[in-house]
Amino acid sequence: MSPTAPPPATTTVRRGPVPGARRYPAERVPGGRPPVGERARTALRYAGPALLGHLAVRLLGVIVLARWTHLRHHGLWPVLAKSWDSNWYLGIAAHGYELTPPGTEEPSNLAFFPLYPVLVKAVAAVTPGSRASVALVLAVVFSLVAAGGVFAVGDRLHGRRTATVLTVLWAALPVGVVQWMGYTESLFTALTAWALYCALTGRWVWAGSLAALAGLTRPTGVAIAAAVSLTALAALVRARRLAWRPVLGGLLAPLGWCSYVAWVGLRVGRWDGYFAVQKLWANEWDGGAGTLREMRDLLVYANRPPLFLVVVTLVLLVSGALYVLSLADRQPLVLLVFTGALLLVVLGSGGVYFPRARFLLPGFPLLLPVALALSRARRTVTALVLGAAAVSSAWLGAYMLMVWPGPP
Repeated sequence: MSPTAPPPATTTVRRGPVPGARRYPAERVPGGRPPVGERARTALRYAGPALLGHLAVRLLGVIVLARWTHLRHHGLWPVLAKSWDSNWYLGIAAHGYELTPPGTEEPSNLAFFPLYPVLVKAVAAVTPGSRASVALVLAVVFSLVAAGGVFAVGDRLHGRRTATVLTVLWAALPVGVVQWMGYTESLFTALTAWALYCALTGRWVWAGSLAALAGLTRPTGVAIAAAVSLTALAALVRARRLAWRPVLGGLLAPLGWCSYVAWVGLRVGRWDGYFAVQKLWANEWDGGAGTLREMRDLLVYANRPPLFLVVVTLVLLVSGALYVLSLADRQPLVLLVFTGALLLVVLGSGGVYFPRARFLLPGFPLLLPVALALSRARRTVTALVLGAAAVSSAWLGAYMLMVWPGPP
């Protein structure tokens, strides 16, 4: 699956509307289907500016971080490959899941979903590199796959220019450095972006399969599962007839998330086992009371609030505002359900506050109103905004890893 450029000398064909979508551009379909290699090259040329922009932003972030680690007498590779949650995933890849003895208060690695460590273990078994190196390489590769998916969604809705701006904006998020760390955000965003694209284009079985894999990657996989399932149901209602592809896609979507949660329940020996494990990590859903309390303490009562927590708070507030704009813009249903469910899970959590901006990293459709506005602005304005975003992302990423004392 990859974005395809409109080839020359073709016939224009318009597809029917996808449920919840505002508009869809015409697609050009050639008379004969070209070979796979040619289609891949065409797609890469078409998405090339967006992918190069993504690479440039992330390379700038690595350069700034490398300089910062050198000044602090640290190594760049350990910071990216073996920090915080990365070690938990590497531990699962090496030793599997370990059940915390009943009655103890020690956090369990059952809180971490299995797809990423399984991939790390599988690839490391057939390559000479260490598991940490493999994990880092996979994160970088999946970030490029994710960038392609972000571009494909943007191009489907608003054309190539907006899609390119959207891809660069996603790379330049304040916590964008996590895309090239041994974390699951790149893999999850890749699966989510292409699941959304498949839902937008009516490829329901692909959408459901990718959503199921996303559900095996992160707890927030429940958001993409809900988005694909509900949109498939809406498609059936609109069609007023039973079609097997939307039914199968809608049934597949939640299988990954539900299967892992059920497996943890069996492993722990109680139906709510996964949520009991999360409770040991101080993660519970409280409807947003904890989030509002943290915001009040930071913005009202704190004399000198930590910079990183202020950035996290601003990301949460801006994300909420962007969701309102997305509603007003009448984005396609699948995007609104996904970002709405993602915000509901992240903002409604009463657990640790500092990783909330990272948890929202896969919510790239929230950036669509900004990308659309920038694509309509003068090129100078667009370049200045994207450049400022890239520089700030590079500095904040280095600050987050080298100054902030906790996990990103």
